[in-house]
Amino acid sequence: MTDIADRPLNGTVAALVERSNRLGANPKNTNYAGGNTSAKGVETDPVTNEDVELVWVKGSGGDLGTLKPAGLAALRLDRLRALVDVYPGVEREDEMVAAFDYCLHGKGGAAPSIDTAMHGLVDSAHVDHLHPDSGIAIATAADGEELTRKIFGDAVVWVPWRRPGFQLGLDIAEIKAQNPQAIGCILGGHGITAWGGTSEECEANSLKIIDTAAEYIEANSKAEPFGPALDGYAALPADERRAKAAAIAPAVRAIASKDRPMVGHFTDTDAVLDFLSSAEHPRLAELGTSCPDHFLRTKVKPLVLDLPGTASAEEMATRLKELHEPYREDYQAYYDRNATQDSPAIRGADPLIVLVPGVGMFSFGKDKQTARVAGEFYVNAINVMRGAEGVSTYAPIDEAEKFRIEYWALEEAKLQRMPAPKPLATRIALVTGAASGIGKAIAEKLAAEGACVVVADLDLTKAQDAASAIGNTDVAVGVRVDVSDEDAVHAMVDAAVLAFGGLDLVVNNAGLSLSKPLLETTVQDWDVQHDVMAKGSFLVSRAAAKVLIEQELGGDIVYISSKNSVFAGPNNIAYSAVKADQAHQVRLLAAELGEYGIKVNGVNPDGVVQGSGIFAGGWGAKRAEVYGVEEKDLGKFYAQRTLLKREVLPEHCANAVFVLCGPNMTHTTGLHVPVDAGVAAAFLR
Repeated sequence: MTDIADRPLNGTVAALVERSNRLGANPKNTNYAGGNTSAKGVETDPVTNEDVELVWVKGSGGDLGTLKPAGLAALRLDRLRALVDVYPGVEREDEMVAAFDYCLHGKGGAAPSIDTAMHGLVDSAHVDHLHPDSGIAIATAADGEELTRKIFGDAVVWVPWRRPGFQLGLDIAEIKAQNPQAIGCILGGHGITAWGGTSEECEANSLKIIDTAAEYIEANSKAEPFGPALDGYAALPADERRAKAAAIAPAVRAIASKDRPMVGHFTDTDAVLDFLSSAEHPRLAELGTSCPDHFLRTKVKPLVLDLPGTASAEEMATRLKELHEPYREDYQAYYDRNATQDSPAIRGADPLIVLVPGVGMFSFGKDKQTARVAGEFYVNAINVMRGAEGVSTYAPIDEAEKFRIEYWALEEAKLQRMPAPKPLATRIALVTGAASGIGKAIAEKLAAEGACVVVADLDLTKAQDAASAIGNTDVAVGVRVDVSDEDAVHAMVDAAVLAFGGLDLVVNNAGLSLSKPLLETTVQDWDVQHDVMAKGSFLVSRAAAKVLIEQELGGDIVYISSKNSVFAGPNNIAYSAVKADQAHQVRLLAAELGEYGIKVNGVNPDGVVQGSGIFAGGWGAKRAEVYGVEEKDLGKFYAQRTLLKREVLPEHCANAVFVLCGPNMTHTTGLHVPVDAGVAAAFLR
C-alpha cells in the first residue's frame, strides 16, 4: 500500500483551495475568516482501495484568503447525508456539530464548521458561502426579499433569517431542489450562498451575485445614504486627527479595559470618517451590526462619542468616561434580557468599538490581530449600512437573535478551546535602543512572551528591520527616536499608542559610552552621555508615565543601568556618573508612581560584549586597552573576573526584564537586579 502521507494532492482539493484563495483575497467578496467553501469529489480509501465520495469544507475559524489543504475538513458524504435521518429538530440542532466528527475521513484536517451541513446537503458539487458587503446590504434591507426578486429575478432566492446550523443547511438544500434555475441565494441578515457544477462555475456564480448587488446599489442608491453632513463633524486634517487620536488613546483604552486588559487598533479610513460626519450615524450605530461574523467581533453595537472632532482632547476624554458607565449598564441589561439558565457568563460589558467623530475608530481585542480585525469588521458593517440605507432601510436581525449568536454554546466551546495566553499577552512594550544588543534581545524576549513590541532606535531602518525579524506589524513595529529630543520622544510614544492602543511596559535601554579618563573627558563627552541616558530616560519615563496613569492599568518602567552605577572603575567618569543618575531615577520614580500601580525597576548588566552596539562603536576597544587584553577576548576577560566565571549575553538581561515585568514579580518595585555573573565590588548595599 502506498504511504498515505506521500499520496498526491487530490485535484478537487487543489481547485477548491485555489478558488478559496482567489475569493478570499478580495475584501469585496468576504471578510477576514468569514464564509466557507466546499467541493465534492472522489478519493480512494487507503484501507479498502475503493472509491469513496467526500466533501471537503473550509474548517472552523479558517481564512479563505490564506486557506491551505490542511485547513479543510474532509467528510464522507454518505455519512453526512445520513445525519438527516437522525436530526432531532431545530431545538437540538447544536448537537449535530458533534455528529460531524463521526463523518470525518482520515486523520488531520480542520474541525468542521457550523456551516458543514449547508455544503454537504446542497445537491451541487461546489458551494460557496460568503459575507460580501453588497450581499449583506441586500440581506439586511427592510425589503430584502423584494429587492432580491427585483435585482436577480428567479436566479437568486431569498432565505429568511435563520441561525447558522443544520436546519439552515436543510432549508438551502430544499431551495436548491425547488429552484433548479437558481445559482444561489441571499440569506436574510447574513450573507450569500452560491453553487455550481464545477469549481469555475461556482466561483463565477458567487461573483455574479456579489457584483450584481454592488452594481444595483451603486446605480440606485440615494445621494446621502447616511443623511446630510453634521455641522462640525467633518473629518479633521490627517495630522490633527492622528495627534488627537494619540492624545485620547489612553482614556479610550481605559474604557475598553475595565473588565480585562485589551490591545487596541486605530483606523481613520474615509469610510469611518464619512459615516461619523453624517446625521444618521447615531441611529445606525445604535441598531448595531447584523452579520454574525460582524457582531461576534465588535459586540452588538459600539460606543459613540457625541462630540464633534473640534472638541479638545480633554473634553473628549472626559465625555468618553461619562458615556462608559451607561454603555456598560446597557450591555448588562441586554445580557439580562436575553440570557437563560444555560447561557455562558457575560464576557465583559466594555465596548470593543469606540467611534470618535472627526478622528476615527478605536477597536480592541485580546491581541493586535483581533483588535485590527474587529475594526475591519466594523468597516464592513458601515459598508453594509450604507448599501442598505441607500436602496432601502437598514434592518439588522433582532436583539434576541444577536444574543443567541454572541452567547452560543458552540461559540463558547470554541473560546474555551483556545490555548492559554502567554504571560505578557495584552501588554504593549516600548524598548529604546532596541535595534541591537541588549535592547534587541529584550524586544525579542517580550514578544516571545506575548507582548506587542515597539522597537525604538535612532536608526529607523535598523529599528524596522529588528521589528520585522520579530514578526509582522500585529506583533512589532519599528520607530525612530532621539531620546534626548523632547518632541521626538512624544512622537515615539504617540506612534506606540496609535500602533497598539496604549503602553504597559517601557524599557529605557538607549545608551552610548565614551571611555575616557577625567582629564580627557570633554564637556561635549559629558553632555552627550547625560543627554541620552539621564535626560533621555527622564523624557521617556515622563511621556510614558502620562499614558500609564491615564490608562489606569498600572504598568512597568525598567531602566537598563549598569554595574558601573555602583562600582567605581577607572577612566569612565561620564558613563558611570550617568548610570548612577539612572539608578536613582529608578528609586525616585518607584516612590512617585507606586500609587498608580506602576512598578519601576532596574537591571545592572556588566560585560555584555556580544551584539552590543556600544562595544562595537569603539567602547570595546577602549575598555580592552584599559584592561590590556585583545578586543576579541574582552567578553572572556569580563567572565573570568566574575564569581560565576560566565560571560553575560544580551539574552540574560532580557530574561531579567521579563522576570521583573512578568506575572511572578507583581509586588516588587525600586529594585536593581545585577546581571553581571557576580561582581562582588558591585553588590548592592
